Amino acid sequence: MAEPLDVLVFYVPVDDTQAVLGPLFEAGAGAIGEYEQCAFVSRGTGQFRPVGEANPTIGTVGQLEFVEENRVELTFPRALRERVVAALRRAHPYEEPAFHVVRNEAS
Repeated sequence: MAEPLDVLVFYVPVDDTQAVLGPLFEAGAGAIGEYEQCAFVSRGTGQFRPVGEANPTIGTVGQLEFVEENRVELTFPRALRERVVAALRRAHPYEEPAFHVVRNEAS
């Protein structure tokens, strides 16, 4: 039986997408069978308002910001979760990247 694959979903500015995907692929994400560097990318608008002691990459503290972002989804072996999430945090341009990990019960 193959190792279970979970799913990482994150949001990133459009222009930074490939710069974040590279380290994730290097960490072992995005491989499915005989295919590698697999990801689903869809475009949308993210919004956020930095507050308090935030040090935003984009925007100004106290002001609502709208950014063209990609929603990116890719699989990874469950055993690599910590490694993949650490790679995301290192490569992502935001101080606090928005992401979630979905435990795939079907695999």
